[in-house]
Amino acid sequence: MTDEADKRIAEIELDEAALNTANPDIEDERRIAQFDLLERNHFAVDSISGPYRLRLLIQEQRLGFNVTSMTDGAERSHQVSLTSFRRLIKDYFMICESYANAIRHATPTQIEAIDMGRRGLHNEGADLLIERLQGKIEIDHDTARRLFTLICALHQRQ
Repeated sequence: MTDEADKRIAEIELDEAALNTANPDIEDERRIAQFDLLERNHFAVDSISGPYRLRLLIQEQRLGFNVTSMTDGAERSHQVSLTSFRRLIKDYFMICESYANAIRHATPTQIEAIDMGRRGLHNEGADLLIERLQGKIEIDHDTARRLFTLICALHQRQ
């Protein structure tokens, strides 16, 4: 039986071929999401034990989760269609751009409203990711939010 402490991502790798230089604000969000994800996450793959090494990649409009057990080397791969994420990802980039502009020119109330919208998109993306991974990979809401940020970083380069 897997210990609860082992139900986590211990290492994460993003597809280097997809990660070119991007907007500095998006790059900062990606780095923060990776750091926060490794600090605290809940991630479990049925039939293989954790902790896990996760490699995220995008191939042919599909998001790949390549998971390796760091305990015994067992591997599993799961793919999720990106089609249902397109609108959320597009909206996410628009609101991130609006937020970056607001930081320089808007009132605190306007910034707060944009940030609330950004958090709402993160929540919607997290909920969709949990739904799409159901029965394959178990994740909690905070882990899903951070993974959604990383998915957006990968998708931006496509």
